[in-house]
Amino acid sequence: MSNPTGRESLTCPCGTGQPYAECCGPYVRDGLPAPTAEALMRSRYSAYALGVDDHIFRTWHPRTRPADTQPEPSIRWTGLTVREVTAGGEDDEEGFVTYRAAWSTPAPDNQRGELGERSHFVRRAGRWVYLGPITE
Repeated sequence: MSNPTGRESLTCPCGTGQPYAECCGPYVRDGLPAPTAEALMRSRYSAYALGVDDHIFRTWHPRTRPADTQPEPSIRWTGLTVREVTAGGEDDEEGFVTYRAAWSTPAPDNQRGELGERSHFVRRAGRWVYLGPITE
């Protein structure tokens, strides 16, 4: 199978250091279910970084999913740090992932920032989905 975008040879945007094809690629590209809440969160970050809206849409719980899940094209996601994972394992029904995601915008603005969130994930029909942020 050819890969016109060259994504398969990239290091995965999620920060594991693994090739995209072996890390988030199977979840983002092929729609395979992520085995853990953290794997789903990392794959969603990769989808945002690569502009793959269909993965973002299908992994967002329908109850909380906005009408438009299209990534903002002017934002470049530049790094992910997972800070804490609570539950969300292969045998769990819910889990929480706390992370920081760095972003930047192109010239002339050249803005930089970070998004931090404690995300809530649940299983729906046996697959992990993003429910939303936990607000304290």
